[in-house]
Amino acid sequence: MNAIALAAIGLFIFVLGYRFYSKFVAEKIYRLDPNYVTPAHRYKDGVDFVPTNKFVLWGHHFTSVAGAAPILGPAIAVYWGWLPAVLWVVFGTVFAAGVHDFGTLVVSVRNKGQSMGTLANKLVGQRAKILFLFIILILVLMVNAVFAWVIANLFISFPSSVLPVFIQIPLAIWIGHAVYKRNAKMLVPSLVALAVMYFVAVLAAEYQILQIDLVRYMGGEEGAGIFGLGAISSAFFIWIIILMIYVYIASTLPVWKLLQPRDFINSHQLIVGLGILYLGLLFTNPEITAPITNPDANDVSWFPLLFITIACGAISGFHGLVSSGTSSKQLNKETDARFVGYAGAVGEGVLALISIIAVITFFPNADAFKEAYSSFGAASGGGLGNFVQGAGQLAGGLGIPPEVAATIVSIIVVSFAATTLDTSVRLMRYIISELGTEYKVPALEKTHVATTIAVVSSAALVLIPEGPNGFGSGGYLLWPLFGTSNQLLAGINLLLISIWLKRLGRSYLITLIPMIFLMFMTLYAMISQVFTQWAWWNEQSSTLLFVFGALILGFALWICLTAVSALMSKNQTPIDPKE
Repeated sequence: MNAIALAAIGLFIFVLGYRFYSKFVAEKIYRLDPNYVTPAHRYKDGVDFVPTNKFVLWGHHFTSVAGAAPILGPAIAVYWGWLPAVLWVVFGTVFAAGVHDFGTLVVSVRNKGQSMGTLANKLVGQRAKILFLFIILILVLMVNAVFAWVIANLFISFPSSVLPVFIQIPLAIWIGHAVYKRNAKMLVPSLVALAVMYFVAVLAAEYQILQIDLVRYMGGEEGAGIFGLGAISSAFFIWIIILMIYVYIASTLPVWKLLQPRDFINSHQLIVGLGILYLGLLFTNPEITAPITNPDANDVSWFPLLFITIACGAISGFHGLVSSGTSSKQLNKETDARFVGYAGAVGEGVLALISIIAVITFFPNADAFKEAYSSFGAASGGGLGNFVQGAGQLAGGLGIPPEVAATIVSIIVVSFAATTLDTSVRLMRYIISELGTEYKVPALEKTHVATTIAVVSSAALVLIPEGPNGFGSGGYLLWPLFGTSNQLLAGINLLLISIWLKRLGRSYLITLIPMIFLMFMTLYAMISQVFTQWAWWNEQSSTLLFVFGALILGFALWICLTAVSALMSKNQTPIDPKE
């Protein structure tokens, strides 16, 4: 199939999904009320509860949930061929992700901006709440490790992206101060900030003097580095420490000071980046050289791992944490939830679609593709790099030099990943504080104590010296478990939304059907991985993955049995729709 036609069909289905299906869900199922007083107004504190323009909030929400996952997952999943990946991205976004992200946002708004973990107590019971909070805690810990690993490696691979990314921080703080203290408009300053970032990116790509290359500073790849770790491992260690210091500060600042303005800048990056890639697709009209399905992909079955490998970009439980953790506290009007939640999911689908197209058009022929994707391990290790190079090739159709194009693409990926990282650390802080309240440990309720625990544990996890990459491979190792746990969390969220809808006396098929599909695929994959791949009695065993996987699986099965019992019960107290 022609690559342009493939993109056009996917985009057309996304438009139909938002125009018609999300409208049906908003009006007939979730029944949004424009007069409902949202938590952002009811509990306004200027730190976490901040009424926010829907376009600004969409930017924050999208960039918080995007990260590198809607790029990395699809870039790996094309190992089984481009057709299965495209179908899951397109239809998963319309019928699963949009409903899930939209639903978790609405349920949280209707319940004082509380997280889905807390709402498990109201909808299912106290025990389910505690188990769910522990699952979320483990998941966000893995998110922190995975995305810190991604950012550090991109900084090492593309040193010209470092300075533009760090320049964004003071620019965002300046914008936040101008908007919330001087009542300035955010659009023009954010566009100026983006222009400054890309101007620096061009200079850094063309002139190495502006590149911050820690490996080169340590004598190149053969250098001794620090503590005898070698130059690459030392650079990785330094970047992780810098990132953890950054996320500590970013996750404790009021959202308007850094989070919102930086995410608004990043929303422009999304528009610019997608514009460059889709326009580049039109001008280059590349040939799809990857196979529709890959008959040589025999080492790992696509069923059910396709639906786990592509999480963000089809459906992701982490989105529910952001919707109910930060976005619900900033929603200005309840009717904005459709745009923020469902359109946010569609934005990720659009990004995942072009990620697939960038990879499947990058290789000169089918043999080159099969050589690069000779195994699932090769696909996992090279997926992100294949996307960056493929995206640079598409951008080249607009006359952008390859070095500049690769730098801009890496900046976009790092910016999204950094946003996800500090949002995730903020969410982890909320959960630790909530567990402190639950178990009567006052120290854990303090912001800086909870944040310190979140940051130190995340750094320790990502720096675990295990696996094929040696030192600092914790994030790399956790990717398979991250995808499985992420989808499991999405299934539980859909189950909780179904219970909420039932207690309101409304139809819950729109959440129940994707929940059943997702839970079957995820539990099948997780049981297979935990007991036939990661357990110590197998050749490919991993203590780290087995322990984390077994804990999450046990907690999840317990919650699911309790929640299904609640869903089937006929004795539940109805919820007042005016609450």
